[in-house]
Amino acid sequence: MIAYLQGTILEVKEESLILVCGGVGYEVNMARGSLAELEAGREAALYIAESISPYDGTVLYGFLAKEDKELWTLFKTAIPNTGAKKALEFLNKALRSVADFHNAIIKRDPKILTGIFGFTSKTAEKLITSLKDKMDAVSIQGSAKIKVMDDAPYMSEVLEALTALGYSAAEARRAIEQLYQNGVQPNEKIENIITQALRVLKK
Repeated sequence: MIAYLQGTILEVKEESLILVCGGVGYEVNMARGSLAELEAGREAALYIAESISPYDGTVLYGFLAKEDKELWTLFKTAIPNTGAKKALEFLNKALRSVADFHNAIIKRDPKILTGIFGFTSKTAEKLITSLKDKMDAVSIQGSAKIKVMDDAPYMSEVLEALTALGYSAAEARRAIEQLYQNGVQPNEKIENIITQALRVLKK
């Protein structure tokens, strides 16, 4: 079983790359966010997981960090009806901020999963139900980028309002991050905070 590959990147595709190791090119599927950090011609070291597909045979999945592989494995094994490819889609969204994703699951707040990470309401509930008692077993990399859960629970309402108005998860996340940088006051009315967020989005 292949567990780790180190070599030169021959080509970066939309959902995979070709990594040349010892003259052999391996096609490795990866999260799009991870692929965005890589370039053809550069060296790369990847943690590898193998999955057997009835159509494609053995498929390789690559991860930039051991923790990413652990989280992907958890998605695949703990969430019902989740195969390797779907687990990679979940991982791609969670990698926006693993610490915040972890907090959202532990606090059982689907609004953060939908507003920040872009999961549907149905999938958010599924993730919480499946992972709420298992997330602590996964190593968490990085610090929280959006301290919604502990520092500002009122931000859940702001997120819900922004997505209800048609803004994307990425746009809502940008607005929230900017509000924190601006030093938003938690004792302000929700309506005022939403107004501030909308001003950020319209710039």
